[in-house]
Amino acid sequence: MLLKTMTDVVILPPMAERFYTHTELAMIRPATPDDISALIAVAEASVPFEPNEIEELLQLLTQHFDSNGNSRDFWLTDDDNGLVSVAYVAPERMTEGTWNLYLIAVHPDRQRQGRGKMLLEHVEQMLANRGERVLLVETSGTEDFEYVRTFYRKSGYTEEARIREFYAAGVDKIVYLKSLHKPDA
Repeated sequence: MLLKTMTDVVILPPMAERFYTHTELAMIRPATPDDISALIAVAEASVPFEPNEIEELLQLLTQHFDSNGNSRDFWLTDDDNGLVSVAYVAPERMTEGTWNLYLIAVHPDRQRQGRGKMLLEHVEQMLANRGERVLLVETSGTEDFEYVRTFYRKSGYTEEARIREFYAAGVDKIVYLKSLHKPDA
């Protein structure tokens, strides 16, 4: 998921959910119930999930779409003649304006094209436009996740907490934070 920085991304105001680059067109849009299988496939291809974690992800997606619009969380995808990425964001309970990015994944065939960065920036912009304050991201402290932590640091996140031995013996949980500011109109 470590992606190079793309400085030529432009957000066009009339089409707030479309991002364009000089070399390709990518459309970030809300996920739909018809996307569930493809979103699971992107997640499985991108992240080293355990089988029970994929089942939990499927349950989260199903619950989201069964909520009849009563859920505050949201799922986004980058649709480029097929789904190539997924993001899942939800509010932190019992807080004002604090959100969690629980999942962001880009299919391996589409990594290192700036798609993860575009998707993350889109999430941040959506939350900032709603007046939300903070976005939290948690990840593993293992060496093989250094590329993930580098991605968040390069995206303006700061390490806010480290919980030792969280996921398993010797596997820390690292929490990153980014303050969100509504863009000037």
